Amino acid sequence: MTWCPHVTVATVVEQDGRFLLVEEYAGDELVYNQPAGHLDPDESLLEAAVRETLEETGYRIELTGYCGVTLYTAPSNGLTYVRHTFSGRVVEQVEDAQLDDGIVGPAWLSRDDVANCNRLRSPIVLTTIDQYLNHPNLPLSACY
Repeated sequence: MTWCPHVTVATVVEQDGRFLLVEEYAGDELVYNQPAGHLDPDESLLEAAVRETLEETGYRIELTGYCGVTLYTAPSNGLTYVRHTFSGRVVEQVEDAQLDDGIVGPAWLSRDDVANCNRLRSPIVLTTIDQYLNHPNLPLSACY
């Protein structure tokens, strides 16, 4: 079997001390995750991050920085994900937005709420929030 990492994107969006998360189903389990998903063919990392956030939360965002990359192997399926995370800010909430299948909806949680949550999709949800809070973001041009 050939090892093939999956390229994904995610966003950290903070507003009034709370972070935009997605309540979604992972199998039969209801979990919290950042707005995140796979890179589509012929799509830039930045385009994918904006698209995934809209599709999963109904919020249109503007990217403001690059938080970094995280390598994560999911114990549930053994797949390795190369996750590029961006910071952003809300531009608008899209009325009647159609959310992706399996998405319950957006949720705004504080960092402490996330740290104390036992329903995170993976530990990188908190890791990327802390990365955003504790390290300066790189300019978006770092991803071209």
